[in-house]
Amino acid sequence: MSEIPTITLNNGVEMPQLGFGVWQVPDDEATAAVSTALEAGYRSIDTAAIYENEEGTGKALAASGIAREELFVTTKLWNSASETWTRDNVLREFDASLGRLGLDYIDLYLIHWPRPMRDDYLAIWRAFEEIAESGRARAVGVSNFPVAQLERLLGETSLVPAVNQVELHPYFPQAELRAVHAKHGITTEAWSPLGQGRGLLDEPVLGRIGAKHGKSPAQVALRWHLQLGNVVIPKSVTPSRIRENVDVLGFELDAEDMAAIAGLDSGTRLGPDPAEFDIS
Repeated sequence: MSEIPTITLNNGVEMPQLGFGVWQVPDDEATAAVSTALEAGYRSIDTAAIYENEEGTGKALAASGIAREELFVTTKLWNSASETWTRDNVLREFDASLGRLGLDYIDLYLIHWPRPMRDDYLAIWRAFEEIAESGRARAVGVSNFPVAQLERLLGETSLVPAVNQVELHPYFPQAELRAVHAKHGITTEAWSPLGQGRGLLDEPVLGRIGAKHGKSPAQVALRWHLQLGNVVIPKSVTPSRIRENVDVLGFELDAEDMAAIAGLDSGTRLGPDPAEFDIS
């Protein structure tokens, strides 16, 4: 297997372009899933406080025997409406995630949702700036930030997010947002890169391209992400699929393939609209 390429974030930190996500993986299954991913060659693992599997993820990291500096671990602040997000509350939650993961530092820490109706993401981001300055997170960023909230953050705070992790797949390629990211040096990271199993992988165009290259529709979709420059974090608990999803580096889509996949853009969002979504 070819070595997973890296993206250089805007603060100089190197991030693997292909990672393993553990959304919806129960904590008691996360250890096995992450262990399989690490054995398959993944070195970037994406979790979050709300996934409630940081402990299981941390156990796999500790048992892997892989040097900490070879791993890239992302987690996220669940900035729910259950409390007022002061500096101290943000720092407390960051410490709690570190403890559950069993780590001394996080490679990437993200605000999970903007919640614009609460108007507290600027205050939260200022605490993130402090976390970044301390070195306990090598990079900080955001998740699910649309253009309006992202541009306000850029205009009213001093640290540019390293990453914006958003829903992104061939049905919803987020061209406008990716252009804003490119302008400001923000890395685009895609969640649900395979469309949550809701029809994308049954698209005939992906099947035809896969047959041409001897690859599955999922591998074609992941290769499309990589060639766009996205960081991508497919999730599976099935060992064969975990290994299949990392085997996307030994082939290349041509211009005709990329154009055909671009034709799948329907503007269809499968997850919630972050401009309207609040979290309890």
